[in-house]
Amino acid sequence: MADDMTGAESGGASERESGGGAPVPEALDEAECLRLISPGGIGRLAYLGRYGPTILPVNYRLHEGTIVFRTAHDSPTDEDLRTGIADADYKVAFEIDELRPETREAWSVLIQGSVRHVESEDERASVRESGVEPWAGGARELYLRIQPTRITGRRIGGKPPAAADR
Repeated sequence: MADDMTGAESGGASERESGGGAPVPEALDEAECLRLISPGGIGRLAYLGRYGPTILPVNYRLHEGTIVFRTAHDSPTDEDLRTGIADADYKVAFEIDELRPETREAWSVLIQGSVRHVESEDERASVRESGVEPWAGGARELYLRIQPTRITGRRIGGKPPAAADR
C-alpha cells in the first residue's frame, strides 16, 4: 500500500534517493514540521466555500500551537468561515512549503484542523502578540485561529536546512 506522505511502499526502509538518483520524499515528524513553519510567512488556506473548493494565500504566524492569520470583517473569507453557531469550528487545511527548483529540494507541511474567529478581548490581546501582519491592504482587524488536529510533512532531496537558511 502506498504511504500517504511519501508515495513510497509502506514497510520499507526510508531512502534519500531512488535507484535512478531522483530524490525520494521523506516523511517529517510533527516536531520538524513545526520547526520549519515557526518563522511564519505565507501559507495556503483551503476550505469548502460557498462557491466550492477555495484556496487562498494568507500571511500567518504560529502562536501558542495554533496558526493565526487576519482578514477583514464581512470579507468573503470571514463570511465563508463563519458558521453562525456559537463555539462551532469549521474544518480546514493549511499548507506551507518551500521550493528550491535549482537544487531539486523542497519541503511541505500540511495542517488539518478547525478554524474559528477570535472573539473575546482576552484572546484578541493574546493573538496580537503573534505580530501577524497581512500583506493585503485595507482594514484586516479580524483574527482567525486554526487549531491543528493533524500535522504532516515531507521533504524531497537535500539535507535538513538550518533555521538560518530559511
